[in-house]
Amino acid sequence: MAMTPTPTPATPPRFALKRVAMAAATAFLAINIWTGAPLFALWVGSQVVGKTTLSMKAVFVVVIVLAVLVFTMALALAWLNAAYDRLIGRPPAETRLSWMRSMSVADDDEAHYAVGISALEQIVMASVYLAVVAFLVWFFFLAHYSVT
Repeated sequence: MAMTPTPTPATPPRFALKRVAMAAATAFLAINIWTGAPLFALWVGSQVVGKTTLSMKAVFVVVIVLAVLVFTMALALAWLNAAYDRLIGRPPAETRLSWMRSMSVADDDEAHYAVGISALEQIVMASVYLAVVAFLVWFFFLAHYSVT
């Protein structure tokens, strides 16, 4: 007797909408971690500095604001990724660092890597590649800075 494959249920529209919203939020955060956070930190620092002179207070404010924004955005990206994994039914990632793992848990790693890279992880990777390429194009072609 030939077994007929069971049809997979269609993704409910609310899950598709959640996935799109999570992808959009991830793209927004991934781009703003490189652009919006530094610009906002510089703006806050410019509000602290006097009209003509730069102070260490302003530099300190820029560094602190940038650190807080980047840390918050990174936490939000991690939370979005975990929520997306739960939504699509992907097993949770192991939180132990690779150099702290026993050599006998290699089978567990293979099971996690077999799942692949999620859409949100691809979005973050694409934004990092885009940021690096944009920086290199700016540095070598637009900055008018002589390396020699």
